Amino acid sequence: MKRVHLLAACVAAMLMVPPAIVLSAEDARMNALAERYVKLVLALGQHDADYVDAYYGPPEWRKEAEAGKRSFAQIDSDAAALLKSLTATPANTADEMVRLRHTYLTKQLGALRVRVAILNGRKLRFDEESKALYDAVAPSLDTAAFEQVIAELGKRLPGSGSVLERYDAFRSRFIIPRDRLDATFEAAIEGCRSRTLEHVRLPAGESFDVEYVTNKSWSGYNWYQGQYRSLIQVNTDLPIYVDRAIDLACHEGYPGHHVYNVLLEKNLVRDRGWIEYSVYPLFSPQSLVAEGTANFGIDVAFPSQERVAFERRTIFPAAGLDPAGAAEYYGVLAFVDRLSYAGNEAARRYINGEIDAKAAAAWLETYGLFSPPRAAQRVRFMDQYRSYVINYNLGKDMIRRYIESQGGTASNTTRRWQLFEQLLSSPRLPSGLSTPNSQR
Repeated sequence: MKRVHLLAACVAAMLMVPPAIVLSAEDARMNALAERYVKLVLALGQHDADYVDAYYGPPEWRKEAEAGKRSFAQIDSDAAALLKSLTATPANTADEMVRLRHTYLTKQLGALRVRVAILNGRKLRFDEESKALYDAVAPSLDTAAFEQVIAELGKRLPGSGSVLERYDAFRSRFIIPRDRLDATFEAAIEGCRSRTLEHVRLPAGESFDVEYVTNKSWSGYNWYQGQYRSLIQVNTDLPIYVDRAIDLACHEGYPGHHVYNVLLEKNLVRDRGWIEYSVYPLFSPQSLVAEGTANFGIDVAFPSQERVAFERRTIFPAAGLDPAGAAEYYGVLAFVDRLSYAGNEAARRYINGEIDAKAAAAWLETYGLFSPPRAAQRVRFMDQYRSYVINYNLGKDMIRRYIESQGGTASNTTRRWQLFEQLLSSPRLPSGLSTPNSQR
């Protein structure tokens, strides 16, 4: 028993575990495996600048990865050996969180090995890649489904020309002027934060900074820094429409990525000593949960009618726009949201080599109602992140179904927030979202 406590104390000190936590022998074994996992993620990050999205573990581990750059073969071999060790250390416990932790490490490592293979030249089709990296496959929809929505929308939009032309003309009334951008985002962030704090307890000192950047393939990004802090960047390459204020403030901030990372750091890294959560590999199953909760979090914080009221009262005035147009604007956006899977179809065809970049952009314009500049930006995103696109819409739908299946419906706000917070603090991954007790 003394030897187990000594090992636990050493591991606890190394992993920044508070002294009050005494690790069991099983926890100590899992933490040793988790350390190997973190170091493998950092090693792969030396080959892939996009891979390590966040890291706030021991700085010497990053320095070690930088100093001794391992080959793809070495990383894959070490990952295979770690998977074998995990298999030999089953989570035989009634504690669901511990079982989920074991599944998490197993699936994250499997995705790491696939990412190594892709970087080393292996070609995967869209669905094969998304299943291997993100633990999910998006449904394939026929163009007729999109055409029907576009035809219905066309009846609502005034003017002449194509539906895309009329949609762009309609939206032009709702662009946030550049000189009002910061004030509008500040108002949106405050609204998202106050609504989140009504239901979620966050640690003291959490905060984030906002920067406005250009020349990116994405519209917004959260760079989690650790110590409950984030850097959120907003891309200003293209016009920013008024709906993006709440969308980005919720998705990147409250109750989205910032809150997700803060709760993981507080509840798993600090309180339980699970060091694997101090690193976030972007191309992994974790991303579907991260993006899905960030997108669904918009609806959790702002149910549709409440959002329109808040936009009228706060966001439209901050942006210098006429609040009288808010209901009409969001009515149109509800139609366009039904086209979200068109982006997946464009990416599927593009990554599978069935269409080229020009045709992918044209597909987005035709079936997703992307303006030409926005379609071109989205194709650049596909070039950089490939099948990652499924994490936004499929992820949102999977998170919604998981929470609503347990009573977290729009009419039960308290239950919805409770389940949402639990998921943000959990090791649960996509294939565990099918049913509340799924352990696949």
